[in-house]
Amino acid sequence: MVLAASTLVGIALHEDYKEEAYIPAPGDVPTIGFGTTTGVKMGDRTTPTRSLVRLLDEVEGVYAAGVKKCVTAPLYQHEYEAYVSLAYNIGVGTFCKKAQPGKPPNLIDLINGGQYAEACKRIEAFKYGPGRKVLPGLVKRRTEERAICEGKKSPKSSGGMDPESIG
Repeated sequence: MVLAASTLVGIALHEDYKEEAYIPAPGDVPTIGFGTTTGVKMGDRTTPTRSLVRLLDEVEGVYAAGVKKCVTAPLYQHEYEAYVSLAYNIGVGTFCKKAQPGKPPNLIDLINGGQYAEACKRIEAFKYGPGRKVLPGLVKRRTEERAICEGKKSPKSSGGMDPESIG
């Protein structure tokens, strides 16, 4: 599968753009551009163009590739788009983490087990920031990703996400 440009735009809209490195939440790591954290240190600066190029490279090279590597079940395009967006936000390691034996299934277990409706629903569980605090922005993002996953909201020019609603 190839990632839709609209999903990249949706990720950028959700991440917002910051020219200078900052800490998005207490306990988080330095972030710059459209949510880039790899190799970022406080004091770093970027440009919108450089940030979009870096976002594309990271989303395709790390997050889409990671989703493709750990998902063994067939997906519809809209499911793939939702999972790549989620993986960008929570990390490939968390997205691909399998449940311990005897424990309830994790997201990847549901996907690979063909439990597609339950997997889409599970997206909403990833609403916590540092310190297990529920973050309203994540609640909104997860609701939109779930709707995309379920095929109820298609990625459009805003990645299926309303630019007016992103804060």
